Amino acid sequence: MDDVIKKTFPSFSNDLIADIEANDSIQSFKTGTIIMRTGQYIKNTVLVTKGKIKVYREGEDGGEFFMYYLQPGQACAISMVCATKSEKSQIMAKVVEDVELIMVPLSLMDQWMMKHRSWYEFVIGTYRSRFEEVLEVIDSIAFRAMDERLEFYLKRHADACGCKDLKLSHQEIASELNTSREVISRLLKKMEQRNLLKLHRNHIELLK
Repeated sequence: MDDVIKKTFPSFSNDLIADIEANDSIQSFKTGTIIMRTGQYIKNTVLVTKGKIKVYREGEDGGEFFMYYLQPGQACAISMVCATKSEKSQIMAKVVEDVELIMVPLSLMDQWMMKHRSWYEFVIGTYRSRFEEVLEVIDSIAFRAMDERLEFYLKRHADACGCKDLKLSHQEIASELNTSREVISRLLKKMEQRNLLKLHRNHIELLK
């Protein structure tokens, strides 16, 4: 596991890696598994070594509001925040590609912040990157029309997977943008007419 951690989290010091290996627990989850629910107390910080997790908010009507993805080399900032205040989770986290996770007990967070400079910098960097990402989402909602929000949404998914072929249904996009499937289908068709993308039966191919 030492080599996996070094490769996935290259900024971690050898001492920190040794502490992680002495206290971690490796868990794997299949696509579709909900690993964090709204209202749940969080007992571990999640470090992703393989796969992808979707983090989102769930509305009272069952709708989903997409926030960001967690991928290899990243950690769940919200679990870290909840740890410091012993609060319940305010988000949902669902596996979208089979994942392997390092589960680090939250009781070690404060200790490692003082003991390991590389952990301190990693945690602060995680907070900062997620805060900036959430600000982008807020800007998208507050200051952009739905067509611009849709383009922003598709770009974020393309950046997350490093690909141009997005396996997203019109209904899934509509749920995460809090609008109707008909609106999304109409806007996607307009984007196709502008040669920004090509619509296929089960996926969307970005052309730009």
